[in-house]
Amino acid sequence: MKFGTSGLRGLSVDLKGRASALYATAFGRYLLSSGMAHVGDAVLIGRDFRDSSPDIAANCKDALNGLGFKVLDCGAVPTPALALYGLREKAACLMITGSHIPADRNGIKFYRPDGEIDKADEAAITAGAAELEKSDFAFQPANAEWQDCAAECQALFAERNSNVLGSTALAGLRIGVYQHSTVARDLLVDLLTNFGADVLAFGRSETFVPVDTEAVSEETISRLRSAAEEKGLDAIVSTDGDGDRPLVTDETGTPLRGDLLGLITATFLGARSLVTPVTSNSGIEAAGDFDVIRTRVGSPFVIAGMEESLAQGKSGVVGFEANGGLLTASEFTVNGHVLGALPTRDCFLPILATLSLAASRKQPLSVIAASYHLPFASADRLEDFPVEASARLMAYLRASSNNLTSFLQPIGEIGGISDIDGLRVALKDQRIIHFRPSGNAPEMRCYVEAETEAMASELLRAGLERVLWWARTSRQT
Repeated sequence: MKFGTSGLRGLSVDLKGRASALYATAFGRYLLSSGMAHVGDAVLIGRDFRDSSPDIAANCKDALNGLGFKVLDCGAVPTPALALYGLREKAACLMITGSHIPADRNGIKFYRPDGEIDKADEAAITAGAAELEKSDFAFQPANAEWQDCAAECQALFAERNSNVLGSTALAGLRIGVYQHSTVARDLLVDLLTNFGADVLAFGRSETFVPVDTEAVSEETISRLRSAAEEKGLDAIVSTDGDGDRPLVTDETGTPLRGDLLGLITATFLGARSLVTPVTSNSGIEAAGDFDVIRTRVGSPFVIAGMEESLAQGKSGVVGFEANGGLLTASEFTVNGHVLGALPTRDCFLPILATLSLAASRKQPLSVIAASYHLPFASADRLEDFPVEASARLMAYLRASSNNLTSFLQPIGEIGGISDIDGLRVALKDQRIIHFRPSGNAPEMRCYVEAETEAMASELLRAGLERVLWWARTSRQT
């Protein structure tokens, strides 16, 4: 079990057993000892569509019931819907989801009554779990009944999003909804239809399909491009498994970068301050009249940056990640309605803002994307890359400038280095390559930027091949 960039992650087989109850108990005890919650208070639990999620949710429910909490079942709902409901009810929440990672893994996202936990909370929960382990923590499922509040949770989130656009804002657009196994699939269809779009749903799956919106697989891209051509679509939209990261394609079925979606949404909202990780496109600073703060990767760091902006008296504060998840720290008035702050990743605002822009400009999304003149960015990952190997590689690259120079010699000459999160290297020919181990999975990620798509693709290929070369040679020595 390990906390990563957003929540606890581990093997599904472990979380279906004692581990989920252990961490739920640690979280519940932390809430009580810190005074953030009291015995008898409500705690909300939501989940995604993974096969393991109902069992994990039930374990967490029984563990929290045992501490005296009143646990409510929010069912299969998008993570931002659960977070919004928790904020309204001033209730702590647990979202059972592994987001975009394969079905043999799962996770838990924790929310305090006032919002998403931070890194200090993660440390306290981890310490609490370690103490329980030392005391030979035993857990026996009680299979107790719990109150169903799924409909109310869904309705609150649907109402929030129904006010973002006018009733005919998307009229004239033919939009595909790639439903796969995301918990947002039905709400997406309903919302887009209500805004006047011609909606075609496809690809619904009753088994879990992992979709990573930051590194969309070639198989998924091929499927999206075929659907766009065959159905004559203006765009395709989807999300990751728990509905906090958006996927939007242009009229050819080619996915738009998540940081571009964030930039479009910030403009749509009239934001003035942007907080985004170092992995987001380097052209953001020049793309608008925004105050931009860069952070490490992960929503806790983005939230901390937004809180810092608010503390400095800044207004119109939003955050977004390279995966497209959009967070708001300020209230915004949109379409004549006040949109309250929701400081957790949300996929719906970026989808609606981007489609609204296409409808209002009456331009293809490929043309709109090109009009921002951002460097071409791409990302991918090596899956099943041992965490130990990632750690050894990063230690080697950081050990000396000679090591990094030698490693990158076949790729390019170093111009500058950022070590905010992973190693981000600006090459002297203006290309950028960034190596970063995943925070919650055995994966090594590589991010690149270049002037053209072909140059970016080649740089990405070369970067990943270089990592594999190092892994082979380091084993031999």
